Amino acid sequence: MEPFRTTTDLEMAKLLRAMELFRSYDTEIPAQVLSVFLYIASHDDCSKVQLQDEQEGLNMPSASASRNTDWLAHKHRLGKDGLNWIIKYRDPTDQRKQLMRLAPKGVLIVKQLRDILYG
Repeated sequence: MEPFRTTTDLEMAKLLRAMELFRSYDTEIPAQVLSVFLYIASHDDCSKVQLQDEQEGLNMPSASASRNTDWLAHKHRLGKDGLNWIIKYRDPTDQRKQLMRLAPKGVLIVKQLRDILYG
């Protein structure tokens, strides 16, 4: 094998495999969408307000949070199909608030990511 083709950093190779997992669903998926997905995966039942939070969230404007969560939900902008990785639903205690959690497909992706990174 040629030296430049030898894996020299196994941790970076795992991260590359994780990125390729995401790209297998959408070859042009933006980094912001991935950040939102990983935030929701690590903060189940979170709100868009949490995504916007400067300290604890992603410091993301409201329009960006909506656009990125739409990409991850069942319907993307302009009626295009979304990835269906998350579910958006109304907070039962405050109908004005929208919460998000992983959809079954999102749970599967998280499992695949864990297998790649830690398995």
